[in-house]
Amino acid sequence: MYQLYIANKNYSSWSLRPWVLMREHGIDFDERLMVFADPQSNWEAFRRFSPNGRVPCLVDGETTVWDSLAIVEYLAERHPGIWPTDAAARAWARCAAAEMHSGFGALRDRCAMNCGIRVRLNEIPQALQRDIERVNELWNQGLARFGGPFLAGAAFGAVDAFYAPVVFRVQTYGLPLHGRAPQYVQTMLTLPAMQSWYADALREPWREVEHEAEARTFGHLLEDLREHR
Repeated sequence: MYQLYIANKNYSSWSLRPWVLMREHGIDFDERLMVFADPQSNWEAFRRFSPNGRVPCLVDGETTVWDSLAIVEYLAERHPGIWPTDAAARAWARCAAAEMHSGFGALRDRCAMNCGIRVRLNEIPQALQRDIERVNELWNQGLARFGGPFLAGAAFGAVDAFYAPVVFRVQTYGLPLHGRAPQYVQTMLTLPAMQSWYADALREPWREVEHEAEARTFGHLLEDLREHR
């Protein structure tokens, strides 16, 4: 059975990608949750299983696969339905996923994933506005072109997994969406795997100072829904 190493569900956007993909596709795995500590402790602990000292990391027998994009491609070689079968949809989905993997720096910096709180942003500067507009554009383009309810068609796939952390960011920060994008958010939030991840995030007792500070640097805390406040 696969072993999937992840970090705190409340914070770890990169871990969410393969986790939600595997859960929604019924791919069995043994979850190994590694709690965030300070950077040096993280490096020392995570290097025991991950070559780059980060999560997520997938272990399949003697094979270790690190980085969320590499994990998704590894799974796609072994399980059907990860990417669309239609060539045009598959090309679009891969481009959109790669763009998420390497871009959206302002969205990451100003809207760090923190599932259990609600924050009102103090402002939306130009760089963040561009990222939000690009998310809106991509989501509405995919939904219109391939019919929805998911980004590349009728089935949840890798591209949706890559944008799952953005869905939680929309919920946390109330990011403005238009067209069919708000309905896509609701579709994603009702997925069993997304609900399971969210429920686990709310129950986590751990608090990581840096992640907590990031979520409050650019906005005002409205609500903390976590069980351990």
